[in-house]
Amino acid sequence: MRDTHDMTMPDTTSISASDTMADYRIVSQAIEYLSETWRDQPGLDALAREIGHSPSHIQRVFTRFAGLSPKAFVQAITIDSARKLLRESASVLDTAYEVGLSGPGRLHDLFVTYDAMSPGEYKARGAGLEIVYGFHASPFGRALIMATNRGLAGLAFAEEGGEEATFEDMASRWPAAQFKRDDAATASYVTRIFDPDAWQPDQPLRLVFIGSDFEVKVWETLLRIPMGRATSYSDIASHLGKPNAARAVGSAVGRNPLSFIVPCHRVLGKSGGLCGYHWGVTRKKAILGWEAGLANAA
Repeated sequence: MRDTHDMTMPDTTSISASDTMADYRIVSQAIEYLSETWRDQPGLDALAREIGHSPSHIQRVFTRFAGLSPKAFVQAITIDSARKLLRESASVLDTAYEVGLSGPGRLHDLFVTYDAMSPGEYKARGAGLEIVYGFHASPFGRALIMATNRGLAGLAFAEEGGEEATFEDMASRWPAAQFKRDDAATASYVTRIFDPDAWQPDQPLRLVFIGSDFEVKVWETLLRIPMGRATSYSDIASHLGKPNAARAVGSAVGRNPLSFIVPCHRVLGKSGGLCGYHWGVTRKKAILGWEAGLANAA
């Protein structure tokens, strides 16, 4: 049964939690403002006035967060940039399958290995499965980590004060499973996931997919999209041999239980629009901008 009595247990992650969370709060406020006003090309002073921090502090935070100035960050997340990504990535899925998950095209990306639960196990809705979970600071706000003895099963994000809602949303995917909160047991995943220095091809992060056969195929395809690239729902559908299934692909992408790791944020609308994101479009922009900084530094 679920152990939900202590949803406010303090973090035990080894990363600098206070700096990380404070940075994300500033960055998310800035993204919302810049997304609304980017056509006016607001300067650093205007941004500082809007969100109540000094220009030098905002510049410092952005650089620490993504390795990009606010101006470069905005350029990385505009629709023009997204369209350029799609044009450059027309054959990204075919190329990725040729390169493989550990090939040179993924040199600056998170390396993973994975397996999937059998259809019978999935239909049991998690019966007999114990999932350990914990909440931790991350570069993109409060993160929920969920793991089984077979590997990492879930990564979600919560708004401040929204931990319980995030947990319930994730737990509802496997309603017959047993859930046990243990922040100490899940803390090691945070550095492994969010610290690029820990992304080593000889030490891949082990995942376990718990979903329908179609969902797993979509999630496997998402893993093939390298950092700094993007694809569309219709391209994924075509790649799976189901060109008319873009809507079904969109549903499977929306149910991806391993946010950030299985990069559903790299899926864009056919026109280049960022579309929806289960954990919020502002967070999607933050992740894409953060990755743009890594790709730029590569």
